[in-house]
Amino acid sequence: MTSPSIPATPSETPSRNWLELPPDLTTSIFHRVGALDIFMSARKVCRTWRQLCSDPEMWRVMDLKYTGDHLSDFDLRKLAKKAVDLSGGQLIELSLHHFTDDELLNYVADRSSQLRRLRLFFCFSVTNDGLSEMVKKLPLLEELSLYRISISNQAIEAAGKYCPQLKSFKLYNPDYGYPDLGCDEEAMAIAENMQGLHHLQLFGNAITTDGLVAIIENCPHLESLDLRQCLHVANLEPDLLKRLSHQMKFLKLTYDSLNDLEFLDEVEDEYDDLNSFDGDGPSGLQSDIDLVSDEFDYNDDDDFEDDHDDDSGGSDMYYD
Repeated sequence: MTSPSIPATPSETPSRNWLELPPDLTTSIFHRVGALDIFMSARKVCRTWRQLCSDPEMWRVMDLKYTGDHLSDFDLRKLAKKAVDLSGGQLIELSLHHFTDDELLNYVADRSSQLRRLRLFFCFSVTNDGLSEMVKKLPLLEELSLYRISISNQAIEAAGKYCPQLKSFKLYNPDYGYPDLGCDEEAMAIAENMQGLHHLQLFGNAITTDGLVAIIENCPHLESLDLRQCLHVANLEPDLLKRLSHQMKFLKLTYDSLNDLEFLDEVEDEYDDLNSFDGDGPSGLQSDIDLVSDEFDYNDDDDFEDDHDDDSGGSDMYYD
């Protein structure tokens, strides 16, 4: 009778080196980490990871979001600029969050003429002029999504005029302060300047029936329309509803469910972040730039210390 096999104890389980992962798999993991965390952490672990993180392909799609508590907005903008530099002009998709300002937008635009998709979340330091100047430099832009960005018709007009490839526009900027009033300024700017749109989302907008009709009459390619939380178009005439249903492949009306809202998690996360603001920035952020500069040298190529000169410095990176 054979003896039952005894499972290996944890101490007998062989460890595997992270550096033995195929480069493609490591890159895939990095893409899930987030651009700023890659730049601040993964890129500094060892030479192999540094080389992977220096490949412009790594930076073609970037979500520049930071949820830590020891960098100021000023430092985050410096990191974001370095990440843009690493893209080597190949950046095609970019998400920027609340630390963004006009100067950063201009920096991105000057170095990212290939940009196709741009999303801005809670960028309260971005002005209408700053956004307008940015989109003028993005002739290949196809998607523009603005969440809680204070803009006027000027930015919408600029995007329509200077971004001829624009196919998708999303504006999340709900204002429920005037429930008895509607406003079609943004809707008319879209109708007059974005006739090539295929997809439009106006979440919580003050659009009225007049603005809605102007859009569908002037945007003949529109096939996806999302009007959730747009209170002034809650009770549409049957003929207009029929027209919308006939033209749109995807249609969401005022009181439709929010469960499939693609940016719902992003917005909820940002609201959590904003709840910790104290006036100068998120609670706990350090404003001492010298302290951060001592830890990270953003301007130089920050060669590793002697103990990181080769991959042996990463020999303790194991996973079970």
